[in-house]
Amino acid sequence: MRGRSERLTGVSSFVHGIFWGVIFSVLPLWFTSSFDDSPWSNPLACQQLATIIPVPILNTDRSLHAVRRFNPRKNGVFIMPMFDQPTVLMCPPDFYGIEYEINPWMSRGVPSDAEQSRRQWQALHDILFGLGVDIRLMEPVKGLPDLVFTANAGLMWHNEVFLAAFRHSARQPETPVDADWFRSAGFETVSLPSPLNFEGAGDALFCGDTLFGGYLVRSDASAIQWLGTHMKCRVIPLQLVDDHYYHLDTCFCPLDATTALYYPPAFDDYARRALSHIPRLIAVCPEEASRFACNAVVVGRNVVMNTGCPQLEADLTQFGFIPHSTPLDEFLKAGGSAKCLTLRLDGEEAAIWP
Repeated sequence: MRGRSERLTGVSSFVHGIFWGVIFSVLPLWFTSSFDDSPWSNPLACQQLATIIPVPILNTDRSLHAVRRFNPRKNGVFIMPMFDQPTVLMCPPDFYGIEYEINPWMSRGVPSDAEQSRRQWQALHDILFGLGVDIRLMEPVKGLPDLVFTANAGLMWHNEVFLAAFRHSARQPETPVDADWFRSAGFETVSLPSPLNFEGAGDALFCGDTLFGGYLVRSDASAIQWLGTHMKCRVIPLQLVDDHYYHLDTCFCPLDATTALYYPPAFDDYARRALSHIPRLIAVCPEEASRFACNAVVVGRNVVMNTGCPQLEADLTQFGFIPHSTPLDEFLKAGGSAKCLTLRLDGEEAAIWP
């Protein structure tokens, strides 16, 4: 009887497999041919077949990434994962340079070294690649020197990206270039209502299920609130008070859902009190903050940052993180470092998306 039962189970599994194989083969063709103007005409929709077929997800990974990727979105739609590993967007520094001055770090009298910039960018790229990161590249554009700072292109949320609306006219031509790249990669682009200023993941970072937003220097507080309303998540605007730390990611770096780096003097009193609700805060000293210690890239328990931050490296090690330092001084001349040079397409390590 046991052998017969096993044979019947095998036949049942075989038939079950054929049935679902036919479903997955035929339905995408039916939808794309029957509804030319429907969401199914978008190639991304073919990755969302689980929204209409209640099949079990064969993913046993219980990591934060798995939970985030399979969270329900608006209208009850489940998004199938677009990524199976940490994925970042970078832009080679072919046309990077100090062509204007829009923050205290920038001086046309202190130009960047093109060859050194390429070496430093490549070293960061290679470290991330060695940590298992899938790196997507945006084509550099002459006349857009800050396109290299992809973190400012937008804020990622599932298959949507909220595009930057730059405050300074020098950077505004980047947005159409960014939008074209995102659309070609299958993302839905969302523009904030005019005249709101918003500078992407430079000023909007999730720590757990809370979106922290930097405002005053570049982005508007009302832009951060608009994002929270759209995503239906809790938002905490943080006022930045030092122009040297003009973006939130220059003075605040969530490491996981309950841990973050921060530089206290960059924030007003209310912001510091708001940040104190994060269970574990690691304060960065002034000398290392000026090395953009908080502008770090987090990959699992790995933290990639600029050199010259020995105290932070020791603190990270104490809390179970693995620091990786690489020189990025050429980009510091423009007010950027490791985090500025990358945009995490699959969501930051610390983010739990609603």
